[in-house]
Amino acid sequence: MIKWAGWIITLCGTAHTLGALTVEKASRHAGTWFSGGLWGEDLADMSPAGSALWLSLDSFGIPLILVGLTVLWLDRRGITPPAFIAWTLGGWTVIDAVVLPFTPWPLFLLACALLLIGTRRGTSAAYSSTSRS
Repeated sequence: MIKWAGWIITLCGTAHTLGALTVEKASRHAGTWFSGGLWGEDLADMSPAGSALWLSLDSFGIPLILVGLTVLWLDRRGITPPAFIAWTLGGWTVIDAVVLPFTPWPLFLLACALLLIGTRRGTSAAYSSTSRS
């Protein structure tokens, strides 16, 4: 279950970042990003290049990839990820579902549920193995 959760989180972060750069064409603003064109940007009144940056490279896509890969890394080493990862992503998912109902939040909710179930099973297994010792 933990492995599935890690892959779902990684996939969603990757799809968001790559989709923003390609499908949403955010990458066409790269020249502005890397030439200092956003240095005086007002966040309350963003330019199209500023919005494109926040949608793609400065979004939560890349951190989600890192969280998903960390969950997978921990699982491959037999380490149960901490439950706070699932709870934090779950809270963020609920906010996302309320604010933007037409996003893939059900996938995140599934990943959070799988991760919570996996962490409970991992914690239970750890307690039962230490009580037998």
